[in-house]
Amino acid sequence: MSAKRKTSGRISSRDEAPEITDEWIEEADLRRGPKLVRRGRPRLANPRRLLSLRLPPDVIASWKATGPGWQTRMADLLERSTPKSRKQAG
Repeated sequence: MSAKRKTSGRISSRDEAPEITDEWIEEADLRRGPKLVRRGRPRLANPRRLLSLRLPPDVIASWKATGPGWQTRMADLLERSTPKSRKQAG
């Protein structure tokens, strides 16, 4: 049977939040003049979208057997074989 842990109610110096100073606030955002500079990875012009697709296990296994990057290679092959759009009947 698991016993409930007793908490001491004490807060160690590691658990305390740092003091918020004017300097800390000024450094929170990186700005060049009035413009906010975004950090991290830049947004992609054409990001990929998540799709759930059911494939036979042997198809997945054969792609995985080709090594790292198999999903990208599969996506490239699908992109090259994309059907041409048909004109709507009207």
